[in-house]
Amino acid sequence: MVPVIITSQLVLGENRFLFSFLDAKGNTPVGAPDRPASVAFIAPGETQASAAVAAEFVWAIDGSRGEYIAHARFGSAGDWKAIFVTNAPGKPQEAIGVAFQVWAKGTVIAIGDAAPASRTPTFKDVGGSLFQLSTDTNPDPTFYQVSVADALAAHTPFVLVFATPAFCQSAQCGPTLNRVKAVAATSPKGVVFINVEPYVLKWDGSRLQPVLDANNQLQPVASVNEWGLLSEPWIFTVDATGIVRGSFEGVASEAELKAAIAAIGGS
Repeated sequence: MVPVIITSQLVLGENRFLFSFLDAKGNTPVGAPDRPASVAFIAPGETQASAAVAAEFVWAIDGSRGEYIAHARFGSAGDWKAIFVTNAPGKPQEAIGVAFQVWAKGTVIAIGDAAPASRTPTFKDVGGSLFQLSTDTNPDPTFYQVSVADALAAHTPFVLVFATPAFCQSAQCGPTLNRVKAVAATSPKGVVFINVEPYVLKWDGSRLQPVLDANNQLQPVASVNEWGLLSEPWIFTVDATGIVRGSFEGVASEAELKAAIAAIGGS
């Protein structure tokens, strides 16, 4: 099997380390709830690995594809190595090393940073037509009531989800957005939820379509650049003082989301 590091950028300090496994041909995901996994790390210039950290398996697309979540702290920038240990049910353990880079500072708005006052679109900008605002086939109207800038100005804690079900490059936006919607349904009224389509789209009279650049590529909206995103989907939780308290690239478990919302004033 082939380990794949999913986290797009690893930096000094605490990191949420996402990974998965593919089969020997590198085509088919083989991560599963009954395949345990752990990961140890070798720092630059070192030869001994750290103590292994157990990883939690979480479905990214229920019953189809999942990822492992571990938490790691990196004390120096440079070339690191991850040692993945796993075994399929009834099979012996395998240990595989993968090199990766740790950066001194990342591009993504980090936990502890002030949230950018992005003027994200709301239903008022499209005359109340949610399908001109979101590619979600079943959009939750409450996710499009308030912009990030307005939530910050009102000192309202919020959950911000960058996800595009129709044009997602990772194929995880729809499932991730659905998981957030399910958690939002049982969350306190004092927390606002905001979904932002991360790419420039236009309404063609019947549906949203991407506005491609000169190289036929998707173009990020201004808020994606303001938050420094490198991938999608991405979830942030922000407290009433405007400080980012949670950051989740790709998949997030229900337990992670509920704990993050509780930490910004929800329960």
